[in-house]
Amino acid sequence: MPRVRELEVFRLVLPYGRRAETLLVKLTDHGGMTGWGEATAPEAKTWSRLEESLAAQLVGVDWEHPDTVARGDSAVDMACWDLWTRMRGVPLAEAIGGTRTSLMATVRLAPDPSVESLVARVNQQVCAGYGHVTLDVRPGWDVEPVRAVRQAYPALTLAVDCGTAYTDLGQLVALDSYGLEVIERPFATSDVYAHASLQDQVTASVAVEAGSSAELDDYLTVRAARVLLLRPAAFASLSEVRRAHDRAAAAGWDIQCTGGQGAGLARAATVAVASLPGCTLPCDVTQPPRQNQIVTPIVDANAGVIAVPLTQSGLGHDIDETRVRRLSKESFRV
Repeated sequence: MPRVRELEVFRLVLPYGRRAETLLVKLTDHGGMTGWGEATAPEAKTWSRLEESLAAQLVGVDWEHPDTVARGDSAVDMACWDLWTRMRGVPLAEAIGGTRTSLMATVRLAPDPSVESLVARVNQQVCAGYGHVTLDVRPGWDVEPVRAVRQAYPALTLAVDCGTAYTDLGQLVALDSYGLEVIERPFATSDVYAHASLQDQVTASVAVEAGSSAELDDYLTVRAARVLLLRPAAFASLSEVRRAHDRAAAAGWDIQCTGGQGAGLARAATVAVASLPGCTLPCDVTQPPRQNQIVTPIVDANAGVIAVPLTQSGLGHDIDETRVRRLSKESFRV
């Protein structure tokens, strides 16, 4: 039975890319075992809640299972799962019901200064072993780049991520003629019926992102899509992630796990979730620079394949605490 004797929280400023912030939680039990969690793009209220309330609910309290611990913070929930599975000597992927030992990966490519440059970048990724590419598109940067990539690579499995930037169906229906597998996040999350209308008019699967089972139920009710983008960091707990997975899979939807932000711990949790049986589409953990990660081994794809760490307990990665403290903008310990 875990009993946390110490809670540490770190706010990190990552050194590469857009220098985004991420929040790490470290739990230490009375036997010296540790568990780590991460919340990407943390809000100020998350920090104050950890300092003022969750610490008091965690430190010195016996608990049997992560689901019995105080709810409402994904970083604490992840740290509890990491600690609990390490104490039992089992990998997180196995503990939540994962069955895969390796995952296919997609690589995500942002808009480029030119179509020719984008095609060259796609070529680099194909040569590196990726068989699935996701292109970020926006109004004004959509049909032309997708056409160019499809002409250069007729057999490449191709998806587009619209970043909720569209308000009408016209360009999206035009994109469908280029043999897309998935059209991700075309409209604002609240516009459930626009997603349903698009799905009725395209061959590609529309993919929606939900941060709770209630949001997912809204999409399922009107058959608004055929793919769930499952981002573990967007949920309050891994058990809630598993419930969303189960509902989508029961409805016959495909599932793609995504979560490339942060310092590596959120990525590791994404890989564990992607090993669940319903996660049928390539996993996306490729976005930020590798140098941002504070875990060993780093979470990344090799020749388009991601290994699920099943030989180590917990999240399956060691933490570079020296680097965590060096990157920490502020921290506290209880």
